[in-house]
Amino acid sequence: MHTDSLISVAGLVGRPVIHKGDQQVGKLVDLVFRWHTEQVYPPLSGAIVSVGRRTVWIPATEIASIQRDAVRLKTAKLDLRDFTPREGEVRLVRDVLDHQLVDTDDARVVRASDLYVAKLSGATHLVGVDVGFAALVRRLGPAGLRRRPPAKGSVLDWSGIHSFGTKPGTGTGLKMAASRSDLKKLRPGELADLLEDLGRDERQELLDALDPAVAADALEEMQPAKLESILRESTLQEAAEFLTHMEPDEAADALRDVDAELRTDLLALMPDESTEQIEEVLSYDEDTAGGFMTTAIVEAKVSEAVKDLRARLLEAPADEHQELDAIVVVDEQGKLVADLPIVELFLAQDSDKLGDLGHGPEPVTVSPDASPTQAAELLIDNRRSSILVVSEDGRPLGRILADDIIDAIMPDSGRFRFPRVLTR
Repeated sequence: MHTDSLISVAGLVGRPVIHKGDQQVGKLVDLVFRWHTEQVYPPLSGAIVSVGRRTVWIPATEIASIQRDAVRLKTAKLDLRDFTPREGEVRLVRDVLDHQLVDTDDARVVRASDLYVAKLSGATHLVGVDVGFAALVRRLGPAGLRRRPPAKGSVLDWSGIHSFGTKPGTGTGLKMAASRSDLKKLRPGELADLLEDLGRDERQELLDALDPAVAADALEEMQPAKLESILRESTLQEAAEFLTHMEPDEAADALRDVDAELRTDLLALMPDESTEQIEEVLSYDEDTAGGFMTTAIVEAKVSEAVKDLRARLLEAPADEHQELDAIVVVDEQGKLVADLPIVELFLAQDSDKLGDLGHGPEPVTVSPDASPTQAAELLIDNRRSSILVVSEDGRPLGRILADDIIDAIMPDSGRFRFPRVLTR
């Protein structure tokens, strides 16, 4: 869209509202747009106008045109109705201008220095946002400067923007402006950066817009202090759900940073299986292999048929085994026999027993009290993507992935995430 067709919202504030007889009836206070719509660009709902000492509402059906220097009405008759906020509508000047937004195209938090509307198919829509410093300077200048078209290339397309609502109870009930599908394009690390940069209310709204499993992936990437803040800001039930979807070692790290009372309350709200896995990690010092291993391993008996294991994996939630690289095979007493690469399941016959498959190299194991350095040396020496943590009597306790070791060795350098590869 050409910048000459864009109209600055900031430049319109205080400009005259003129009826059909060319008489000024008031001054523009704000423009209201419909948020709850399938349209990429929110359509105009109406205008808030100051008439004398009153603030009145003019619906879009009575607006003939919005120009850079004035709003013109279709009629000379004016129905002076007071403005009442309605569900699914947003005031641009009050609720969006100078507020935080999410630019999903560049995965960043921005602030609206100005907003732009334009005619699309005969109707007025919100089409762009300027986040540059120049727009702020222009607003501080003379009125004529504020109404100028924006510089070429300075306006972000609204289709790639997410906007946030006002606080609950205000009557507006705002939601994310753009399609939530845009959020699916963002990687967990990018979402984590957004969550860290947003204010408290905006952060909670973004979390609400995400699938719990996706939110959990993003929380795993956050710095401990920010993650602790989110757990405290959320309701106990929300925080417990986030932790349930996180990897047990990541959830344990998060719970180490909260006070004992909150930790107990959160664990009590989580499923028993998740609680047991997390408490297993918490029982070890955080600077040991047991303290940063993940207990979310897939264990199978030597007597189990391949078809039964495949069926078990298919029944599990989609996100439960996303980092699975091998199957832990144990004997009837639960002691480790093999660390079976997942590729072996694709090569095996349905009727094969796990104990009969060619398991390749011996499992690489470490004791739960081993240091991160010892675990790293084993991983490197054996050229593996993960190693197993086992008890003194040979029972598997958990698995340590390559990025877990990096996080343990360099805790202040941010989260590392390597692509998952098959164990060789």
